Amino acid sequence: MTPESLRADIPACEDSVYLNTGASGPATQRVVDAVSEFVSYHETEAPVGEGAYPAAFGALDDARETVADFLNADPEEIALTESTSDGIARVAAAIDWEAGDTVARTDLEHSAGILPWWNLHEQGVGVRIVPTNDGRLDMDAIEDAVAESRLLCLSSISWNYGTQLPIPEVVELAHEHDCLVLVDAVQTFGQRPLDVREWGADFVVGAGHKWLLGPWGAGMLYIDRDIAEGLRPAQVGYRSVEAPGAAEPEFKAGTNRFEVGTTTPAPYVGLETAIETIEEVGFDTIATRSARLTDRLKAGLGERLLSPEGYESGLVSFEADDPEATVDRLAAEDIFVRTLSSPECVRASLHVFNTAEDVDALLEAL
Repeated sequence: MTPESLRADIPACEDSVYLNTGASGPATQRVVDAVSEFVSYHETEAPVGEGAYPAAFGALDDARETVADFLNADPEEIALTESTSDGIARVAAAIDWEAGDTVARTDLEHSAGILPWWNLHEQGVGVRIVPTNDGRLDMDAIEDAVAESRLLCLSSISWNYGTQLPIPEVVELAHEHDCLVLVDAVQTFGQRPLDVREWGADFVVGAGHKWLLGPWGAGMLYIDRDIAEGLRPAQVGYRSVEAPGAAEPEFKAGTNRFEVGTTTPAPYVGLETAIETIEEVGFDTIATRSARLTDRLKAGLGERLLSPEGYESGLVSFEADDPEATVDRLAAEDIFVRTLSSPECVRASLHVFNTAEDVDALLEAL
C-alpha cells in the first residue's frame, strides 16, 4: 500500500489538514468496515450460529496473536487492554508494593505515566521525578534514580518534544540495579518497528488509536513471562484463570491473567486490520516520508521550533504567542493540531499519509 492509497482511505483527510495523529489518529475506512462488519456478525448471526462467546473469544485470540507477532513476543506475554493508561494502571496495581518503595519516572511523562504512581502514595510508595533537558535524558540522573527505585517508568518517544529515548541502554542500566522498567510505547506503535526482545523492558504498554490509525478502546500490555508469573492482578475474572468454576482456580500463564471478563472484541478486530495496514505501508516508507515532511515543517518554523532539528519522530512542537487561540484559529481553517501544557506550545503530528501540501497549509496559516 502506498501513502497515497492510505490517505485516500482516510475519510478525515477528504476536506481537512489532519496533523494531530499523536493525539488520535484518523482511522481508515477499512478499519471502520472491519469493526462494523464484526459487530454486525457478532450481534446478529453468531448467537444462532457458532455462538456469541466462541466468536468473541476467537476474535480476541486472533488479535492477541497479531499483537504478539507485531511486537516479537509470545501470545502468552500479551494482554488486551483498553488503553495505555489502562495497561499502566493494571501493572501498578499488581505489584506487591512495600512501604518505602520508590517509583522513578521522567518529567516527560503523559498523565498515563504519572497518575498510577501518584495513586500509590497511601501505600507508602514514593515517586522520584527525573529531570530532563528539552526531551533528553541525563543518564547519570537515570542511574541515580534506578539505584534507589523498584521501578522506572518512561516513554519510548516523548509526547511533548518527539524525542526518541534510548530504551535498550536505559533498561540495561536499570537491570544492573535490579530495577524494573515499564515503557509507554504508544507514540512508537505505528511510527517505528518495535521488538520487545531488543528493548528488554519488563513491561511495554500502548494502544492502537494513534499512529496505528486504529479504533479507540484497543490497548496492549506486554509483560516479560518471568515477571508476569510473579504478579497477582488486582482485578480477576473468568478470563484471568484456566478453570473459572474450579474450587481452586489457577491463573492463566503469563500476561493472559491480566484480562478480566466480557468485553467487546470489535476494537481488537479493528486493531488487527490497522496493524496489517501499517505493515503493508512499511516502516521504511513511514520513516522516509515522515522525515521529509518534518524537515519541511521545521525549516519553515525556524526559531519557533522546540523539537529536535533532526528527525526522530513525526511529532513537532513549536512556540506560539497564544497556543490555545492558535489551535482554535487553525481548526476554524480545517487544520487540526493541538496544544501542550509542558512546554506551553503547539504540537503538530506528521504521519505517512500527510503531504507537503499539508505542511505548507499549516505554515501559511501560521
